[in-house]
Amino acid sequence: MLSILLAQRGRQVTVVERWPRPYPMPRAVAFDADAARILDAAGVGPYLSTFGEPSEDYVVADAAGRTLLRIGLGHDPAHRWPVSTSMYQPGLEAALAERAARIPNLRLLRGHEAVRLTARDTGADLTVRSTDGGPERVLRARWVVGCDGANSMVREAMGATLSDRGFALDWMACDVTPHRPADFPPCNVQIADPARPRVAVSAGPGHRRWEFMRLPGESSEAFGTAENAWRLLGLFGVDPGNATLERHAVYTFTARNSDRWRSGRVLLAGDAAHQMPPFAGQGMCSGIRDAGDLAWKLDRVLDRAARTELLDSYQAERRPHAQESIDRSVALGQLICMTDPVAAAHRDTAMAARPDADVARPAQPGIHTPDGGLYHRRDDGTACPGAGLQVPPSVLGAAGHLGPDPVLLTVDDPAALHASGLLERAARWRLRLRQLRSADAADELLRAWLGSLGATAAAIRPDCRVYGLARHPAETEALLRELADRYAPSLEPTA
Repeated sequence: MLSILLAQRGRQVTVVERWPRPYPMPRAVAFDADAARILDAAGVGPYLSTFGEPSEDYVVADAAGRTLLRIGLGHDPAHRWPVSTSMYQPGLEAALAERAARIPNLRLLRGHEAVRLTARDTGADLTVRSTDGGPERVLRARWVVGCDGANSMVREAMGATLSDRGFALDWMACDVTPHRPADFPPCNVQIADPARPRVAVSAGPGHRRWEFMRLPGESSEAFGTAENAWRLLGLFGVDPGNATLERHAVYTFTARNSDRWRSGRVLLAGDAAHQMPPFAGQGMCSGIRDAGDLAWKLDRVLDRAARTELLDSYQAERRPHAQESIDRSVALGQLICMTDPVAAAHRDTAMAARPDADVARPAQPGIHTPDGGLYHRRDDGTACPGAGLQVPPSVLGAAGHLGPDPVLLTVDDPAALHASGLLERAARWRLRLRQLRSADAADELLRAWLGSLGATAAAIRPDCRVYGLARHPAETEALLRELADRYAPSLEPTA
């Protein structure tokens, strides 16, 4: 994802991938609307429906089938994509690989393992070796991003440590192709049964996944066998006569967040930076959001349209948001993975008695935590109202793409901005001005959106999130001045 987002902006990107071929089986099974937006920005939006289908509501039920919690995943008309999409991961990876192959400045070194990283003030040297026994070679880069998983070599080379929530359990994932998909309709059900916590989810069109927790005292060797997989699948009526078991694998989930996501010219993204239990479906989505945030910021630094300090906002924004996803996943996991029958009975009684247990509530995936990030701030340092909001896709779809650079939307006459010299300063860091005119239908949508926020102007980041709002021209000048003072390019060495 990150390589495509950078390369399609014109950057020379090399990907080092130790596996000679893509892994043919799914791991993640869903992405949310925010991840779909970033996937679309990477050029694979038209393919999402070929390997994805809208997810059903997320339900937590007890052993008797009573609903303990229902989270609504219905489509929000303000957004282009469903709140959640169940997907077949090999289909997504094939679409990404096809997109990457069409970008000439993106080089993919399959069958090469990164074995050593030496950081420099102006970049880093990455030593790689071919997995077929070839000689080592050194790749020199201005920036290196470790997207190399939970056991990240890059994170270790950075000297970064992990904060651990201390919640880790073994589960077995069973990926199944039903002989007749209609026999097993798509669903997203977590069964909080103390006798065997288990999960049933869609894994994209024609694919299903069932997962089962290893119980305390249960042998890990016996738990992970194919025979045991079929025995457990029998709890859902799945057997060799009506389905094919494509894959079964035991995994241990963890809940960890790296204390440092950047060290000089080296950064982390994805599982290298954070890992979380699967219960909120945010592991892969969080990695995609890392790529979306890092790509535009790194691009601006590489183009000398911003100082390198801009990249400090990457960790400031993404780490707290990843921690929120970790904490939410842990809370759901602790609810579902309870194996004490007495405690589980108390839980079931209390939750089933709640009047809102079966009320659909819209999920809010991808909401940023603006404190500490690249947003307009009050004098006390807190983010201003509106900072971090995303321009609704329904507005963007009709108003046209805002482009790869920051943009100032305003209904006011920009003459004062020209007179102050702020627009000339803004040109150095590629901010564009878009005066919204009432005679233009697309501009009128943006004017109405600004009006709903009580604003006459908005500075919009390249990821279509609001940097800050202004209610009158003086506040608009303050917005531009702050953004220029914080991150406008200087005469520092080429990034």
